[in-house]
Amino acid sequence: MSTDKQKSAPTILGRFAAEANKTGDAIPVNSYIHISKDMGDSILVTTPAGDVVVNTGLPGNGSVHRGRFARVSANPIKHIILTQCHANQFGGAQAMRDAQTKIIAQARYPECRRYWISLHDFYANRSNKLWGRVLDKDRPYPKEQMEEAKLDILFDDSYQFELGGRQFQLLATPGGESLDSLVVWLPQDKIAIVGNLFGPIFGHLPNLYTIRGDKIRSAMRYIESVERVQALEPAVIITGHELITGAAQIQQTISRLRDAVRYIHDSTVAGMNAGRDVHTLMRDTSLPSQLQVGQGHGKVSWCVRAIWEEYAGWFHCDSTTALYDSPVSSVAADVAELAGGVDALIARARRYIEQEQPLQALHLIDLALLAAPDDVGALQATIAAHQQLVDACSTGTFSELMWLKSEIGKAQLKLAAVGGDARSP
Repeated sequence: MSTDKQKSAPTILGRFAAEANKTGDAIPVNSYIHISKDMGDSILVTTPAGDVVVNTGLPGNGSVHRGRFARVSANPIKHIILTQCHANQFGGAQAMRDAQTKIIAQARYPECRRYWISLHDFYANRSNKLWGRVLDKDRPYPKEQMEEAKLDILFDDSYQFELGGRQFQLLATPGGESLDSLVVWLPQDKIAIVGNLFGPIFGHLPNLYTIRGDKIRSAMRYIESVERVQALEPAVIITGHELITGAAQIQQTISRLRDAVRYIHDSTVAGMNAGRDVHTLMRDTSLPSQLQVGQGHGKVSWCVRAIWEEYAGWFHCDSTTALYDSPVSSVAADVAELAGGVDALIARARRYIEQEQPLQALHLIDLALLAAPDDVGALQATIAAHQQLVDACSTGTFSELMWLKSEIGKAQLKLAAVGGDARSP
């Protein structure tokens, strides 16, 4: 994957958001499948005996999808299938169901929803920091807007049914974005509706840990799940955002993704056994040329850390202080004083910025801001360092860019509040 293609990834995700905000008709895939765009697309499969909907979009959008599909088919919706428990999959389910509709999910769905509900404010605020700019939202979805899907059928490993002469096979793929992930297989035409098993951009590394916060996703479980799809030999894959065609290309892409994740996994495990620390492995692990894949969603270094912490947890055996409740911030004022004051820390940070070493600069800037949160020079320096990281973001990893830009925006607001100039002196 070329650097230019990697840099296009945020634009791709921006396009998904723009398409989701457009009004218009459902998009035909073939004579019986139509897609209604959203930040998690809703997919209609028509049959002579009634219709099946796979995923229902964001909260509040169910009636939009229902209206688009009504212009395609007057049939009742017999089944709604939810490929995972995230809000952009189940959000419109209750608005789309008919009296006879049965909602189907994988058996872990209730468990996954329970922890999301219990941490709603935590997840919502973090997600909005990253995605609010894309979704054009000033604040997260409130709890009362999150109408939970009332499930009728749960299955463990697989479930199948026939409707109007069309076969539907549902397969659990717990290596997706949540443990309740599933794919819908239409064997007669070799079409796999996979939701976000492959993330939002097909052919890109999975995000084994999303920086909004979530349970770490298992690399080996991901490999097993994508191999389950690969074994079906699909001619068409419909993701939560894209339509992928061509059996040979699909096989090649899945093989490369599988092998890339396995390479990262095995390299990380080998490094752990050799006694190398997590930061060294994050810095030194890279994919060989034949396994290069996009990093618009996940990135190699994040996969390394996710694998490390999946196996070894949060204590890295590098500092006694990690075992206790006294963070570095507790001595930030001491460090600033010993350095000769906040100005001295910022002077050294600016030197790092001039040398294009923004991460080293941010270590010092963080200490300065902990000691003096309203310091104009520290706020100016944090904007400059974050901007260098934005400019140097070669992988185009969307969440990374959104985090960096949100930190710049936060510093700019704080600087304006204390009467400072956003431009460095």
